[in-house]
Amino acid sequence: MIPNKETLDQLTDSFSAIQEAFSKYKGMDLKLDMTRGKPAPEQLDLCNEMLDLQLASDFKAADGTDCRNYGGLDGIAEAKAFFAEYMGTTPAELVIGGNSSLALMHDTLINAMLKGVPGSTEPWIKLPEVKFLCPVPGYDRHFAVCEKLGIKMIPVEMDENGPDMAKVKELVASDASIKGIWCVPQYSNPTGVVYSDEVVKELATMETAAKDFRVMWDNAYAVHYLNDATIAVANLLDACKAAGNPDRVFMYGSTSKISLAGAGIAVIAASDANIAWFKKQISFQTIGPDKINQLRHLRFFTDIDGLKSHMEKHADILKPKFDKVLEIFDAELGDSDIATWSKPDGGYFISLDTPEGCASRVVALAAEAGVKMTAAGATFPYGKDPEDKNIRIAPSLPSLGDIDTAMKIFCICIKLAVLEKFASKSVASV
Repeated sequence: MIPNKETLDQLTDSFSAIQEAFSKYKGMDLKLDMTRGKPAPEQLDLCNEMLDLQLASDFKAADGTDCRNYGGLDGIAEAKAFFAEYMGTTPAELVIGGNSSLALMHDTLINAMLKGVPGSTEPWIKLPEVKFLCPVPGYDRHFAVCEKLGIKMIPVEMDENGPDMAKVKELVASDASIKGIWCVPQYSNPTGVVYSDEVVKELATMETAAKDFRVMWDNAYAVHYLNDATIAVANLLDACKAAGNPDRVFMYGSTSKISLAGAGIAVIAASDANIAWFKKQISFQTIGPDKINQLRHLRFFTDIDGLKSHMEKHADILKPKFDKVLEIFDAELGDSDIATWSKPDGGYFISLDTPEGCASRVVALAAEAGVKMTAAGATFPYGKDPEDKNIRIAPSLPSLGDIDTAMKIFCICIKLAVLEKFASKSVASV
């Protein structure tokens, strides 16, 4: 993306006004944080009643299990039934963990490195090299896990249907050191893309040189809709079974952004072989998860319909914030060719692309004016966006008023960065 001459002329003519507005905001000593997709206090308040549930006199699961005690490595029966419906599996095909799906993903890959997964001939750590495909832009914490473990990351471009499957299939068919791919299939972080049925089918059926190839299916935003609650991604575990590759996928979910972000419930779902393997690995690190928290969640939500009703309340809080960001982008940037952005139907982020070479400068300028953004490059492996153009917008935490201010500043910073890079030398840097 390179701004045309007409756009640059218009920006140049407005340079004094743009610079004046930027200086005004700098003088306001603002401290606005748009860095992470954290739930707002109003969202967390939706679950305050959960903290008041009286469990002191009723702490037993439906089968009589004392939830205060050790045991129950994979979760209490009613929680497994609840999350099986949520994940689209059977209760036997999942394990309920602690409060973090990221911890489950981390443990999965740690154990794959140390022990291998079902189908491995040896632990991955003994191989000369282990590689993962990383759809970009993507989730920085996925990339951080790979970097920590020394797994080489290969970026694959995303389109409106998911990862570029022609490229994915070419790579996995020819290189046995490629052991997996990261996927956020619904309202992908940060683009908001929903994987198409065809992409799901291709992930399940494609030929892989590695017989122990795994899809890390992080369905973090499965019920986090903004507009249409009926949008759903095809079930990859079912597709893998039908294709004769039942062990290909590990699926993850959690209530971290549904209930209490620091005290939710995480779950991993997979084939019988994968689940048996995972349970064996975690049996060395825990005698059982927090069953009291499972009981608390089940009594609060009751059933899946209760969870769906709860998510309507989340949407009522989040949608106006997303709408405000898009409204400001349309008003400030819509008539120019200096930015493009996603318009997600759900999830927690909006993805914006600047002209090449401008994203880092935009983020730096925003910081000068008191608006902290996710670091440019964070949505790419190793924190390096080769075109320096993608910026992740996280509207969930700030108030509507703070979003209005932050995004107006952000748009000013885009204009200034574009002027610095592309306009005539007579336009001075800020």
